[in-house]
Amino acid sequence: MALENITVDAVTAALGEFDALGREAFLDKYRFGEARSYFVVHEGRRYDSKAIVGAAHGYATGERLTPDQFSGGEATVARRLRALGFNVASIKRLDWDWQEVVLACALVYANGWRELRTPDPRVQELSQVLRALPVHPMAERPANFRSPDAVSRKTSDLATAHPDYPGKRTRGGMTDERVIAQFLANPSHMLDVATALRGGLDEGQFDQIVEARVGSVEDPESEEGGLLMRLHAMRERDPKLRDAKIARARQSGRGLGCEVCGFDFAATYGTRGSGYVECHHVVPLHVTGRRKVRLEDLVLICANCHRMIHRGPWLRPEELQELLLGS
Repeated sequence: MALENITVDAVTAALGEFDALGREAFLDKYRFGEARSYFVVHEGRRYDSKAIVGAAHGYATGERLTPDQFSGGEATVARRLRALGFNVASIKRLDWDWQEVVLACALVYANGWRELRTPDPRVQELSQVLRALPVHPMAERPANFRSPDAVSRKTSDLATAHPDYPGKRTRGGMTDERVIAQFLANPSHMLDVATALRGGLDEGQFDQIVEARVGSVEDPESEEGGLLMRLHAMRERDPKLRDAKIARARQSGRGLGCEVCGFDFAATYGTRGSGYVECHHVVPLHVTGRRKVRLEDLVLICANCHRMIHRGPWLRPEELQELLLGS
């Protein structure tokens, strides 16, 4: 049962059978599960590497291998396939992003903090949403990325991590715990975030983010980072709105000092800082939706205060000012 018995022709035959049967039927026939990390890449298609080797051994020797008869991975299956001249790609594990967990937790919350099984239409639908959400690069996604089974497992992780769950927890992570705590503290807010994520996807708002690769004031601790934060940053950086806000401030005679701490770039840096100030939209995107931005929605703010507003739970300018005065 040595993998050295496998030949190029045998692997090619296994790939052909995979194409003829389809992935699900092929894996079912040979009793293999879906690959998680290693895939044969052939003519632009990806194939589950261990299952291909198990089937190829049958073509080469007349005795196909079962999953428990050999190990998959870099040192065995991938090495042999590469030795035969095949391209084997390693797909890294993609941890669940905060935004993805928020969407899954919204389902669990609506279901009374109970898990949802794979056949549930809500699980099937969320799988499609997560696969469409531009959080993880397409090139890095495995074939089973955010499958209904994976979504169901995540709902189980979230349900069993609830403080009132009486049984044993399933495997989860710190992001799960963080999102659960946020839902328990402010469920309406978190449901609004989930709705905004779905709305942004449905209306194509995230397409412009992917195309423009817009930077933002994101911080690793920003609780509304990612797609919504980037949309928010795009709205704040609209040059026409920014110029109009600055013009109004000058007309009113208040100048361009930060509306939180008073810092004035021109006063500190002279001509180099003249006319420079950042613009912040005071209401989160998930609250305002896509309505037209008004100048009253914007405040002029320095870079430091802007970052502090977006770091952790979103603060209003007056809340940050109180924090600053109290320190």
